[in-house]
Amino acid sequence: MNSRILGGLCTIAAFGLDQGTKALALNTPALENGVEILPFLNLVRVLNDGVSFGMLGGVVPWWGLIALAAVIVAWLLIWLWKAPDRLTGAALGLIIGGALGNILDRLRYQAVPDFLDFHFGTYHWPSFNLADVAIFCGAALLLWDSFRAAKGNPENHDEDYHKGTTGGG
Repeated sequence: MNSRILGGLCTIAAFGLDQGTKALALNTPALENGVEILPFLNLVRVLNDGVSFGMLGGVVPWWGLIALAAVIVAWLLIWLWKAPDRLTGAALGLIIGGALGNILDRLRYQAVPDFLDFHFGTYHWPSFNLADVAIFCGAALLLWDSFRAAKGNPENHDEDYHKGTTGGG
């Protein structure tokens, strides 16, 4: 399976899981007040009109966030088309799928539904959704791959590294 197909499948999976879980969250009345699932996890229903962690909420109009996200997705699609390997394709697919899910929500609700509320004691991490998880995982894979590629490519190491590994002077 080539990187484009894998990226497309990851896009579809991330988008589908995101939209399905958001539909459940939006249509479950009990989530208005929150439901404890585990001692560190609540399910809640929050509409976020900002970006990550609610930043820029009320500052940038919803259509401005859509335009910015659309430009980023277009750039990611170009990158996916040229993806050198399956890991990059999968990572980009996760990011694109998550971004498309959040774009669709902004078009429908002028905000993004968040429902995952992790906490430790009284500290609550800002609520988020599966699109955010997909975007984070895709970005983490790209970051991990950048370090992995640097370690495997001798051109990315300094002269002392070559001396130590080749037995040179």
